[in-house]
Amino acid sequence: MASNVKPSRTLLVTGASSGIGRAVVERMLAGGHVVIGVARDFSKAALSHPRFHAEALDLAELGNLPAQLKRIIHDYPDIDGVICGAGRGQFGSLEEFSYRQIADLIDINFTSQVYVARGLLPVLKGSGRGGDLVFIGSEAALSGGRRGAVYSATKFALRGLVQALRDECARSGVRVTLINPGMVKTAFFDELHFEPGQEDTNYVLPTDVADAVALVLSARPGTVFDQINLSPLKKVVRFGKKDTGGPASGNQNP
Repeated sequence: MASNVKPSRTLLVTGASSGIGRAVVERMLAGGHVVIGVARDFSKAALSHPRFHAEALDLAELGNLPAQLKRIIHDYPDIDGVICGAGRGQFGSLEEFSYRQIADLIDINFTSQVYVARGLLPVLKGSGRGGDLVFIGSEAALSGGRRGAVYSATKFALRGLVQALRDECARSGVRVTLINPGMVKTAFFDELHFEPGQEDTNYVLPTDVADAVALVLSARPGTVFDQINLSPLKKVVRFGKKDTGGPASGNQNP
C-alpha cells in the first residue's frame, strides 16, 4: 500500500528490529523516506534498503544514551521526525517484582523515552521546519489492570510526558502525539501468560499501528493528533498460556 506520508523526511524509529517498530520502518521506507532504525540487536532482523540505516544500541543502558544520541544527531542532522516504539511488557502482582525489576521496567518503558525526546527535541525545534515526535504507548495508559501495576504506571507516565511536551513544543512547530494500541499480534506475548484471542477481530496488527503513524505524519502542519487509541473490534484475552510463578516479560521492539 502506498503511503500518504509527505515525501523527503528523515525519521528515527526506536524498536526498529521487530513488531510495531519494524512495521513502522517498512511503511516509512515504502513512502520514500530515510529511516534511522534503533534497536538493541539487528542480527536476526537484518533489513537491506538504501534508505535504511541501522543503529545498534541498547536503550536500557541509560548512562550511554546521551553520547550515543549525540553521535546519531551528528551523523544524521536532517532528522525531522522521531517515532519512539521501544518498550517491554512485564506483568505480575507488585510483590512478585524485585526492586531491580521495577527499576528496569521503568527505565526502558519511560526513562529511556524521556532521554530520546531530550536528545532529539533541540534538533526538531531548531530546524525551523517543525517536526514530529510520536510515542507508541498502550491501552494500559488509559486504565490500570490486574497484574499490570508497574507496566501501567510506565504507560501513564508516558502519557503525562506527551501532554506536557505537546504544550511545550507547539510554538516551535513540533507536533507531539501518543498512539495507544490495544493488544497487538506480535512476539510480545510469546513469554507471557496471556494473549489475544485467535480471531482476527481480537487483536490489532503492527501494520495498523504503522498506518496510524503515517496518518499522524501526513496531517496538515497546523494540525496535531493529540492521542490515537487503537482497539480490536472484539476484545478477547486468553489466559493460562504460561505460568512462570513470577512476573512474566514480553519484549516489544527492544
